[in-house]
Amino acid sequence: MLVLRDNFNEYLNDDTYIALGSFDGLHMGHMGLIKETMGIARSNNAKSMVCTFSNHPLTVINKELAPKLLMDNETKEKILNDCGIDILNMFQFNKDFMKISADDFVINMIRHYNAKGFIVGFNYRFGYKNLGDIDLLKKLSLKYGFKVITVDPVKYNGELVSSSKIRNVISEDGDMIKASKMLTRHFSLKGIIISGKKLGRKIGFPTINLDYDKTYILPRGGVYYTNVRYDNKVYKGITNIGYNPTTYDYKLSIETYILDFNKYIYGEEVTIYFINRIRDEVKFDTLDELVIQLNEDKNYAKKQNIDII
Repeated sequence: MLVLRDNFNEYLNDDTYIALGSFDGLHMGHMGLIKETMGIARSNNAKSMVCTFSNHPLTVINKELAPKLLMDNETKEKILNDCGIDILNMFQFNKDFMKISADDFVINMIRHYNAKGFIVGFNYRFGYKNLGDIDLLKKLSLKYGFKVITVDPVKYNGELVSSSKIRNVISEDGDMIKASKMLTRHFSLKGIIISGKKLGRKIGFPTINLDYDKTYILPRGGVYYTNVRYDNKVYKGITNIGYNPTTYDYKLSIETYILDFNKYIYGEEVTIYFINRIRDEVKFDTLDELVIQLNEDKNYAKKQNIDII
């Protein structure tokens, strides 16, 4: 897969059919649209292309309104590469890009990327102040001779699948099973391991503390069964998101006890995949009560399968 970070400076030689959107999370609706793009490109002897943003537009337009993200760009690239997309372009949304009119956006796509067709979601908008919509895109297609394919919305259990819906399912409900169905994969967080209070070692449950990127969504506070990828191996884990009320930490942390693991990995990167929510975070009167509960959580995790390959 050819990966570009181009704001209309490059020129492509091949004809392209282009999927347009933000594609945060690459959920089941996004993946259906992308597979449609690949099929249309293949049938027209052209290249399939995804054009999206390396940063959310609201981080430039109004940072306070920018949503927490579901997926980092590295993971997005890997998924798109694995599914067979030919070209990925990640626009850098900045003040200059923000000023591009809807008409000029389309003209640039044709001029620079030989666009022969655009595949978009039912509510796609584009150009300065989002003034471009499906109707304008179809009108421009008559003028410039490209195809417009609109993909219908996708529902899961009667609910419209969207990135914003999935964010709510993760952050408000903590329903990681439902989120994984909508995403077609388990939600994950990637980060570097930092030193904590080391209390877990004293009670027989040493944990790793994740220093994560604050621009990404967090699951609702509580205890989760997780899978942990480290050094190309996957382990079972128990992850707590919260404030550790029993030990009065009062600071949000992501702590994971990894089963059958005894390495010191400070400064190294891990990925934590959230499989299922086990329980709420609880304040215990004594550390002995906490240990009893942690053993119950550990026994639960032992019985689960490793879901990540």
